[in-house]
Amino acid sequence: MSGSGYIGEALRNLGYHIDDFLVVPEDRFRTPDVAVSFPDFRGYDLIVPMGAPWSVYDDTTIGSWVHDELRFLEQAQRARIAILGICFGGQLLAKVNGGKVVRSPTPEIGWHLVDTDDPRAIPPGPWFEWHYDRFILPVGPNEIARNASAPQAFRTGRSLGLQFHPEIDPQGLMVWLDEEGSDQVRRAGLDPKALLQYTRRAAPAARASAFKLIDAFHNDIVLASPTCALEV
Repeated sequence: MSGSGYIGEALRNLGYHIDDFLVVPEDRFRTPDVAVSFPDFRGYDLIVPMGAPWSVYDDTTIGSWVHDELRFLEQAQRARIAILGICFGGQLLAKVNGGKVVRSPTPEIGWHLVDTDDPRAIPPGPWFEWHYDRFILPVGPNEIARNASAPQAFRTGRSLGLQFHPEIDPQGLMVWLDEEGSDQVRRAGLDPKALLQYTRRAAPAARASAFKLIDAFHNDIVLASPTCALEV
């Protein structure tokens, strides 16, 4: 688990208490078909389903917990709990709302700009991307950011789904690179050391963008007190 990075920092600055819930323990990453009991969402003002190294549609590898998490998010959404879905979490949100998750014809790794309809809520970036899949939205959810590779952000009700990783900081990227990520970066034609160096240089601007995103999400969607968040 790489941690919540800038997103966790921004939420704590707003007064949130964060509970971490790791769906797949590190020693089961190669065999992630674990049995999972998700917590009671009713004690939280905000749920943040985050990234994962698997595909939402890969039932054979993941096992039943992905369906349990989809039900968990659907029930939380019906109860009007605020949800911020990040990458895999954003793809889950899209599926909950009638969308699809498919293999992307142009996977993205590294820092990319996005076209945004609402720069106050979703700054143009650059944002960190690491995904081989993308979500396809149905009619209904409001797509608010995109690039040539994939939809990048959508809002529906009290939920915001993202394809990019606003949480990533140099420490988090180092964890990803150590967990076989360096090989994926090289296969994408990039140099892991150069990517980490750029991430360090980009840190102040990336942190500021993440804080802007969280401030807008909190003001526009959550507005609840006391504040308590769950990251899964």
